[in-house]
Formats: sequence, C-alpha cells, structure tokens
Amino acid sequence: MAHSHDHSHGHAHGAANRTRLWVAIAIIGVFLVVQVVGSALTGSLALLADAGHMSSDLIGLVVALIAATVAARPATDRQTYGYRRAEVLGALVNGVILVVVAVTVAIGAVSRLVSGAAGEAHEVAGGGMLIVGAAGLVANIAAMLVLRGGAKDSINLRGAYLEVLGDMIGSVLVMIAALVIVFTGFDAADPIASIGIAVLIVPRAISLLRDVVHVLFESAPVDTDVAEIREHLLGTPGVVAVHDVHVWQITSGQPVFSAHVEVEPEVFASGRTGDLLDELGGCLAAHFDVEHSTFQLEPAGRADQEQGSHR
Repeated sequence: MAHSHDHSHGHAHGAANRTRLWVAIAIIGVFLVVQVVGSALTGSLALLADAGHMSSDLIGLVVALIAATVAARPATDRQTYGYRRAEVLGALVNGVILVVVAVTVAIGAVSRLVSGAAGEAHEVAGGGMLIVGAAGLVANIAAMLVLRGGAKDSINLRGAYLEVLGDMIGSVLVMIAALVIVFTGFDAADPIASIGIAVLIVPRAISLLRDVVHVLFESAPVDTDVAEIREHLLGTPGVVAVHDVHVWQITSGQPVFSAHVEVEPEVFASGRTGDLLDELGGCLAAHFDVEHSTFQLEPAGRADQEQGSHR
C-alpha cells in the first residue's frame, strides 16, 4: 500500500505522475507515426498490429493524464473525498481499450492466415520490419522507465505502464517475425506474431479490469488483512471489542478504514478518548499505512445492546 500520509506529499506525487505521463505521451506519439509509416512501406500486419496497440497506449496515456489532472482537484462539500476515483475510471477505459485492440488484431491476423492458405500472397519486407521493430523496442523501454516510478502507487499509471510493457513485448515479437522472414521467407510469421501480440494483451487487460472492479466494489485491498488489523486494535490498552470494521480504497494506494471500538468505562471517565483515538490512528498509519481512519468509540457491551434492540 502506498506510503502517503500528508496532502502536500500527495500533491507533489500527483504532479510527478502527470509529468511522467507527458513525457511518455511524447515518446509514444512520435513513434506511433514511425510505425504506421513503417507498416505501409513494409506491408507488415505485425507492425500495424503493434501500431494499433501503440495507438491504444497513446489513447490510454491521454486518458490517464486527464484522469490524473481531474484527480488532483481538491475535495469539496459535494465531493468529500475529492476526485481520486477519476484515476480508477481512467484505468477502466484503458482496460476496455486493451480488450478491443486484442480482438481486432486477432481477427485481422486470422484473416490474413486464411487468405494466405488460399494462395493469396502477402509479401512483407522483413528488413524494414526489423528496423522499425527495433526502434519500437527502444521507444517502449524509454516510456516504461519513465512510467515505472509511479506504477506501484497509482492504478491509473499502472494501467499505462502495463500497456507500454505489452507493447515492448509486441516489438520483440515483431523483430522475431522479421528475422524469420529475412532468413526463411516465411511471410506467415507476420500474422502469427500479430496473434502473439493479441494473446499477450488479454491477460494484462483482465488483471487491470480486476483491480478496477475491486476498487469500485469497495473490496478490502488485496494486501490488507482485516483480521490482523482487528487484532492490533484489540491490543490497544482500554479497547475491549472491535466491530463493524470496513476497509476500502478511494483509489489504489488510498485505503480508508472505519470501525466501532468498544472501550472500558475508565476511558470515558478519565477523558482519555482523544489520546485513544490518536493511538488507534497512529497504529493504522504505522503498521498498515492507512491514511484515513474513522473510529466510533462506544461503551463496552454496546454491540450486544444494539443486537438486542433489533431482535
């Protein structure tokens, strides 16, 4: 879970992520033009597939930048948690784009394989394809290095990072197919590589969409053990029971926690409620990296009384 416990740090982190996205957009945008031209000149479907994947990268990066910009807006009385969920929606759009690209590429590749089997020739300039594929690999590595710094803390940036990672693997497949064509003349290596690119896209899209669903359904973060949190809170002096525990995320790296905490009568009698709240919040921040926590302090036995009143 992300280590962000103050708003100034969060703003600086968001600004750094937006800068990363701008740089990656410039790299991918320039090379997208190179790939489209290279595909036209060489007749390579794999290059065109990789260009299609790269165009999805570019769209995804732009969506991620817009989402990151919106997410940086401050909270209001209407949007009390701010606009951080915009990052999750951006990741959702990226995941859908990845699926569409994978299906489109696979259909085009199968169509070319079928037409090739029927005797229709599809000549591919393997040498030019190899050069463009190698240049694409360099561009993708550069974009990955730019995005990697923010991919752990932002689901939005993670989506963009995964797209570029997949495109890098796609460039490697393009180069392998080009080498096969150059040395053997087996032009079917081109659509086969295209299918390989499509197959690589799908698992990443599913992984990203799964993370989006977890956030939107307000599931507990995967690296959060609710039972362990409850045990930590119960170990705090004065705490006798913990119930109605809820852990969810506003966006990746921003967990939120709430719970009803039953305490000994002496806590109220001695006026130690403020100190106890500080101790409970500090426990979550230190051990579980939870930035936003809310506790409702109750007299011991309150939960049993509530259950009895609802019978």
